[in-house]
Amino acid sequence: MRALTWAGVNEVEVREVPDPRILNDGDVILRVLRSAACGSDLHLLGGYIPFMESGDVLGHEFIGEVVEVGPAVRRHAVGDRVVVSSFISCGRCWYCEQKLFSLCDNGNTNPAITDVLWGGTPGGCYGYSHALGGFAGSHAEYVRVPYADVGAFAVPEGVSTERALFASDAASTGWTGADLAGTKPGDVVAVWGAGAVGQMAARAAMLLGAERVIVIDRLDYRLAQAKSIIGAEVLNYENTSIEAELLEKTGGRGPDVCIEAVGMEADGPGGQSLYDRTKQQLRLQSDRPAAVRQAIHACRKGGSVFVLGVFAGVVDKFPLGALMNKGLTVRGAQMHGQRYIPQILERMARDEIVTEHLATHVLPLEQGQHGYDIFKAKDDGNVRPVFLPNG
Repeated sequence: MRALTWAGVNEVEVREVPDPRILNDGDVILRVLRSAACGSDLHLLGGYIPFMESGDVLGHEFIGEVVEVGPAVRRHAVGDRVVVSSFISCGRCWYCEQKLFSLCDNGNTNPAITDVLWGGTPGGCYGYSHALGGFAGSHAEYVRVPYADVGAFAVPEGVSTERALFASDAASTGWTGADLAGTKPGDVVAVWGAGAVGQMAARAAMLLGAERVIVIDRLDYRLAQAKSIIGAEVLNYENTSIEAELLEKTGGRGPDVCIEAVGMEADGPGGQSLYDRTKQQLRLQSDRPAAVRQAIHACRKGGSVFVLGVFAGVVDKFPLGALMNKGLTVRGAQMHGQRYIPQILERMARDEIVTEHLATHVLPLEQGQHGYDIFKAKDDGNVRPVFLPNG
């Protein structure tokens, strides 16, 4: 079958790869209908996430049609249209029982790598480095889905494929951040990043009762979506002082909840951003934490900061003193898709969550390099490229 693969730093290519097959009784095979690029893919392409190998199939946000089921599968049948959580979880371990699905003890088949890197092992992830299991991704004609009764969800009749696609990762990641940050009715929530995940975190915060949601970015076309479609207030950090604006908008306190939805390649104003970029390029630090720093400084005393963007290693100049002395609660997580996808699909069916606008460029696999190039450069109004592996 044809698949879009990692070919080296900032290079992808379409290759013929073996068709997936049922390996365990709980597997299903999907014919991929749509597969979206994700901002965290750019960290793979940039060479910042270790343990990638040439020929690895990319992609972890997808929707498909079941074409084969393992003998132990009970919830899915051939012909079903399903959306799949990007993180692979067994559904039975202690972490899955606590609904912390991305921390599954059994989803990652290469636990030794992340035990050394992070002192613990998260679950597996499709198309995302051998550090997270080395699973083949979804930018392909077909994909194997392990633990299908746990991680794949039937799409309601009234929800379009274009909309349901983003329940797989962007919407469920956004919901993870807004919920686990403790968003409650009446809160003021600030979200750094107006990409797909930032927009979905903003929408989740609204649905959880936030009184005001403010989205921060530097790209006006993304901020326009956050304002007109999501309904958030917006700030462009290149045009104003974010910390001063947030203080003014909150009566001098700062936001109750600050959600960082940018990740390890964050930019920011001033010389600090150049410092971070230089150290990252020289591999003196692995991640650029500009948005995390600003979120910690901007958050009100006693507030909550949630790190939702992907980080891989170590950062410099982390404001630990501000965190401690302001009494902040800081959390982070990969997405717990199995926890949130069912309610997201229900809300999609009621038009409470819309996502079609995120797919600004719908492309065949053969245009994969172009799709990732404009995604990385934020060119041509790109928010997300979406690939059609089967036409």
